[in-house]
This record gives sequence, C-alpha cells and structure tokens, in this order.
Amino acid sequence: MRLRLKGHMELKMSDQWQHQLRLYFADELAEVARHDPGNLALGPLPGILEKHGATMKCQFDAFAGYVSEAESHGVEDYPLYEWTKATIEDPVKKAKHIRSFSLHVKGKEVYTKEEADALEADLQPLVDGKSITRLSRHDTNPANNPQPPERYRKPRV
Repeated sequence: MRLRLKGHMELKMSDQWQHQLRLYFADELAEVARHDPGNLALGPLPGILEKHGATMKCQFDAFAGYVSEAESHGVEDYPLYEWTKATIEDPVKKAKHIRSFSLHVKGKEVYTKEEADALEADLQPLVDGKSITRLSRHDTNPANNPQPPERYRKPRV
C-alpha cells in the first residue's frame, strides 16, 4: 500500500515502521555484555556500537526495570505488567531473555530503517554462532509483534 503525500511524494506503508536490532550472546558473554559492555572479550563490538551511536540493553534487565517501575508507580497504569512479571519469574524465559540484547541508536529504542540497515551490515560479520549466536531485526508493525496471551489482556473500557 502506498500513501500519496503533498508534493506528489509517495510513501510505502512499510516505510513508516521503525526498527530495532537485537543481539543474542552465549551465556558467558551475555554476563560480560550486561555488566561490562566495553570489555575486550566482546571484540570489535563496542567500537561498532560507538560508530553508530548505539548501546545495548539486556532484554531481561529491561523487563525487570518495567516491572519495578510499575510496582513503584501503580501497576494499573502498566498494561503489560502481569505478562512481563510472569516472564521474568519463569526460569526458562529468564535464561532466554538474559542472552538477548536490544540495540538502541542515539538513545532511541526504535530507529529508522536506514540506521538499522547500517548497523546490521557492520554487526553481521560478528555473528559466529558461538559467542554471538544470532542477530535479529524487529519492527514496530503490530502484526509482526507478539501480543499478550489472553489471560494477561485487560478488558478495554
């Protein structure tokens, strides 16, 4: 689908989505990345991130931060609280998310396709299947993102 904008410029619907890259580490390297993201054990990764104005955030730590914030401000204003809390309390899901790191560019959790493309191109050679096990791309299109299971959905008022 295309949108026609003033000045006869066309914008494909897919161009409106923002993107986020995630890196997945082996267990031992995940702990290093969580606590010392500039460590030499991460090889050229810190330099690549710096080149793009990027930082890493452990998904488990982000989820735990969301739960903590909700508990201190009132969970009723945090629609994903119950689902997120259940996720961080599940040992299998914790193990999965502690190895997953979202990449933020210039302080933003999601960013343009061009920024994601450039960062992805520089990161792809680091994915060796051993230390850095994979690299994934996510976008803000709701159709491409998991929705809370029915038991965690709140009725709309």
